[in-house]
Amino acid sequence: MKIRTLIVGYVLALALFLFAQRHPGSSSPTGFRAVVDLTHTLDARALAQGPAEKPVASPQQFGTRIDAPARFSRGLWTVDQIPTERLIAPLVVLDVSANIANHPDYQISVEDIARWEHVHNQIPLGSVVIACTGWDSRWDSANDYRNTDRKGTMHFPGYSPDAAKFLVEGRNALGLGIDTLSVDYGPSKDFPVRQYTLAHSVYQLENVANLDRAPATGGMVVVAPTKLESGSSGPVRILALVR
Repeated sequence: MKIRTLIVGYVLALALFLFAQRHPGSSSPTGFRAVVDLTHTLDARALAQGPAEKPVASPQQFGTRIDAPARFSRGLWTVDQIPTERLIAPLVVLDVSANIANHPDYQISVEDIARWEHVHNQIPLGSVVIACTGWDSRWDSANDYRNTDRKGTMHFPGYSPDAAKFLVEGRNALGLGIDTLSVDYGPSKDFPVRQYTLAHSVYQLENVANLDRAPATGGMVVVAPTKLESGSSGPVRILALVR
């Protein structure tokens, strides 16, 4: 009986040892210790982001979404044509939330990027850069999120054209994202950031969520849009993989 007990104990110990070797610590099989969902749930509240008196015909424009280069530039990639290798990339979270409190029309500057790089080192070439403005805290209120004044002009932060140009040409960004309705700030009339980035085959991610839970650098991002044939925009699931 003692020998049998020893054998059973040995087998259990061996099994636990082999399991621990295959699953060290709490890391997932991918080698990342956590996954952060950067996506808002697309529900009736998300669809209500449009004016209440004008029901939204398509959910593509609401919730967390992707704009493909073809949105403003014919002949460039549609959503289903974006090369898959551009949808998995190093993630950079550019936190500018401290600048937003009293400046809803804030435009992210090259100086903001320089300050980020001073702390975290140069943005890796070929990254997806997403700005954390803290605006997603307003998501539960369509009025607060759109922040429209009496003249119908929306007010929320976005990128400055110079910052977008630096990220595209100086850091070879594959995608540009933000936790607001648009990469251009609310009062914009001609959308220079959107037009410039899309014309350079850089896709855009808008209404991104939970950026305060993602690492500033060192993580990876998985961008998984619905594969809409010939679509210029559509819903997307965004996952941050944390090392």
